[in-house]
Amino acid sequence: MAVTGARALTGASGPSTAAPPRPRLPAAAYGLGLAACGVAVAWGVHRALPAVPLLTAAVVLGIGAAHLPGTRGLVRGRCRAGLTLAGKRLMRLGIVLLGLKLSLDDVLGLGWATVAMVFCVVAATFGGTWWLGRRMGLRGDQPLLIATGYSICGASAIGAVGEVSDSDEQDVATSVALVTLCGTLAIAVLPLLQHPLGLGDAPFGRWVGASVHDVGQVVAAAQTAGPAALKEAVLVKLMRVALLAPLVAALAVSVRARAGARRTTAARRPPLVPLFVAGFLCMVALRSTGLLPAAALDTAATGQELLLAAALFGLGSAVHLPSLTRTGARVAALGLCAWVVIAGVSYAGVLLTT
Repeated sequence: MAVTGARALTGASGPSTAAPPRPRLPAAAYGLGLAACGVAVAWGVHRALPAVPLLTAAVVLGIGAAHLPGTRGLVRGRCRAGLTLAGKRLMRLGIVLLGLKLSLDDVLGLGWATVAMVFCVVAATFGGTWWLGRRMGLRGDQPLLIATGYSICGASAIGAVGEVSDSDEQDVATSVALVTLCGTLAIAVLPLLQHPLGLGDAPFGRWVGASVHDVGQVVAAAQTAGPAALKEAVLVKLMRVALLAPLVAALAVSVRARAGARRTTAARRPPLVPLFVAGFLCMVALRSTGLLPAAALDTAATGQELLLAAALFGLGSAVHLPSLTRTGARVAALGLCAWVVIAGVSYAGVLLTT
């Protein structure tokens, strides 16, 4: 008995039959895996229905995953950390790669009149939407985020500004859902207005590029009028994308100044130029050199789409529809007003520059 007891204490009683513990996955792995599955399904939807942009499908699937009984528990529990990581970190990487779609030659090729028109559209939409959202009493950073999404480049801009302003995840998710919905509706509505508004193919493309939010939604709406419209739409849209960097930098300066005014060491003061914005500008400069082959640009474009799709799936999964009932009507009203503002101002700008 003594020997047996000693063996039990020292662990020398022969081979153990207990199975060794399985290695534990990092906490974020579950959510990242779910985001990858969501992107795969969104890709399949986009391939089956090309009119549905990949990023739009990803947001809708993320919202669905947050509310379907089979996945709701995972989204709110084990997968939450990874989905939040996707909505933040992968969004940054996608925005960096977005810079490879823009070159200085593209901007200069638009002509100064069109460049001035884009500046005016962005300024009027951003300022008007932000002011109206604050007057309507929307919570948190929703006025700022919605104004950014409508005026610059949809969900990508919302994610970038949300990072710098340290916005609440629910505010970011709600703003992304609204902007995605309105951009999706624009795909169906704007082509129907081309001929009643008396727009030729090229002016129609500029109107779409100046008024629709996401790059994929711009492509889906403009291609209905042919290649000339598509080319103009993409160029004007990329000019709006270029304004993301100065907007985020200006916001970072504002947040830094407010943190300094509070005079507390606990306040987080963001850098004057966030790292992902610097990366975006570096990618623009690299694209402008003309050194990158077409194959590399195509690969980067695919990677950018997949990263943003995963990020938007994560953001969509943070949308809680029941909680929107308190402010849903006001958010929808702001989205409709912002849509009218950007469509009207951009239409006037196209008429003045054509």
